[in-house]
Amino acid sequence: MEKAKKNQWEPKIIAFLCNWCSYAGADLAGVSRYQYPPSIRIVRVPCSGRVSANMILDALRSGADGVLVSGCHPGDCHYISGNLYARRRFALLERFLEFIGIEPGRVNFSWVSASEGEQFAKVAQEVTERVRRLGPARKLVKEIDSCPA
Repeated sequence: MEKAKKNQWEPKIIAFLCNWCSYAGADLAGVSRYQYPPSIRIVRVPCSGRVSANMILDALRSGADGVLVSGCHPGDCHYISGNLYARRRFALLERFLEFIGIEPGRVNFSWVSASEGEQFAKVAQEVTERVRRLGPARKLVKEIDSCPA
């Protein structure tokens, strides 16, 4: 039973978290000992509005099975409207990803404030389950050639 659990595939998820809210929420989740999957790799960014489509595509191209972008709630951004830019950018990116064949649910967006440690743990669990159901990413992943020409 334990051996089967070790062989179970775990997705690699890159989480771009806003420094002021979502990163603090993740920190609170850890301090409060709320459990969330260890497959989440956190990248701290100044604001979710700074996360570009290129950063998300690079994460997928580099082998991430899923991406989570999380920022302050609308109206609570420390940079006035950065999270609103992120929301608009994400809506366009979702349509582009669908156009190029990336499954819906592989890239996720959420709002988590600094006081919502339990909410962050819940979002991390939901995203991990969603990506696990999709399986390993096959599109956009760079294949490393062991014998360059």
